[in-house]
Amino acid sequence: MSNRRIRVRFAPSPTGPLHIGGVRTALYNYLFAKQKGGDFIIRIEDTDSNRFVPESERYIFDSLRWCGIKADEGVEEGGTHTPYRQSERKEIYFQYAQQLVENGWAYYAFDTPEELDVIRAEYEARGETFSYNHMVRGNMTTSLRLPPEEVRRRIEHGDHWVIRFLTPENEQITMYDLIRGEVSVNSSTLDDKVLYKSADRLPTYHLANIVDDRLMDISHVIRGEEWLPSLPLHYLLYRAFGWSDTQPEFAHLPLLLKPVGQGKLSKRDGDKMGFPVFPLEWRSAEGEVSRGYREEGYLPEAFINMLALLGWNPGTEQEIFSMDDLAATFSLERVGKAGARFSPEKALWFNAQYIRSMPVERLAGLVLPIIESQGVNCSLSMAIKVVELVRERAVLLPDFRELSKFLFFAPTEYDRKVADKYWNDQIAASIEEIKRTVLEPIGDFTAMNIERSMAEWLERSGYSMGEIMNPLRLTIIGTSRGPSLYSICEIIGKESTMTRIDSALKRLQK
Repeated sequence: MSNRRIRVRFAPSPTGPLHIGGVRTALYNYLFAKQKGGDFIIRIEDTDSNRFVPESERYIFDSLRWCGIKADEGVEEGGTHTPYRQSERKEIYFQYAQQLVENGWAYYAFDTPEELDVIRAEYEARGETFSYNHMVRGNMTTSLRLPPEEVRRRIEHGDHWVIRFLTPENEQITMYDLIRGEVSVNSSTLDDKVLYKSADRLPTYHLANIVDDRLMDISHVIRGEEWLPSLPLHYLLYRAFGWSDTQPEFAHLPLLLKPVGQGKLSKRDGDKMGFPVFPLEWRSAEGEVSRGYREEGYLPEAFINMLALLGWNPGTEQEIFSMDDLAATFSLERVGKAGARFSPEKALWFNAQYIRSMPVERLAGLVLPIIESQGVNCSLSMAIKVVELVRERAVLLPDFRELSKFLFFAPTEYDRKVADKYWNDQIAASIEEIKRTVLEPIGDFTAMNIERSMAEWLERSGYSMGEIMNPLRLTIIGTSRGPSLYSICEIIGKESTMTRIDSALKRLQK
């Protein structure tokens, strides 16, 4: 494998919105390929016709694009191994299923779904669980016991059939996982999985992904832990086809766990605790809306940084990684076996860090439509001023709407607690004096000049900073909390500053 070109794939099924666990799987595949100078492929595995949701394929592509996870080959990108949508490859799979039958590794089973339901019910009545395996297949309606001419007649007649894998009996299957090491399973614990179905002329996941990984020359299969029980079957399939020497290496990623307690992170956890579990907002055909990280105001860079560290440890104290940093340092050797607990608080922390460090003009471009959603006109230069003033207080992008509101709207109410604590006739007279003798004379109305003039007045007046600045801030923004008052005054301008003070003097006096 050392001289083999690294080729990995992310192969989601379009059966609904892409969970953040799926995004992490795509990310780890992408980082592994970039780190090794290999290829990252996106393949759509849409052979489950019963669960197929048409809108979800577009959702998958849009989600990965927002995250900055770009494929080298795929449904949209094309490539040398087209098509990359399994439903467009369905003519390929039957020949491989038939090959397994001819080589004694698979068989036709003619049991109908209704007949199997009856058998399952009989087992349940005895307190047992039915498994279609080496213990029962000899008594079932299959090509293992029917004469060849009868098998042929049933197929030609259009009877229901599936092709099942013939699992060896009582064989110890030893496998190797790049994260978990050596894994061993006895084949007698496995059932004979369905590989191909006559009902829709489509393969199951087990056959299709093995065949496609072979034909697309996949070198490593990096997928979720939930597929680990399928690994013995996949090893056996590679052996059955004679492909063991060139089969991919496998790595099964740990689960994303609930913030509290054990168990896989689900949409229900997000609904209950108030955070998204999908990258983008999802609207189902029934009208149900599921929250998305993009719409909640997360930056894709922060989202990806957070996800990368859910299961992978860089081995240092570093927490902030760009995509290029991740590609340079990622390794499967540092992916843990244990599930990674999701923390909504840590996700918010990452977003706040990226808001603080993002280039101001780029962040202002994202903030501009949020400001304008308040019904105000705002230029990019004004949005830049907003970002510079309040970004240290923002956690999510929509926070800029509330954090900047006082710059566009004069207060209509004043914090009662602040007024009760600081406001009196003497303070009102002093505020009037500041307006007339400190602010009005300033020609170049900048924060620096305002601060210098106020410092000179405070020194003359004998007031402490808190005694006068809290009520002065109250007149301009309606509260005593917020960023630099001098910067606020500069941004809203002299005329608006004067007007706000006049209005407050009248209203607070009443």
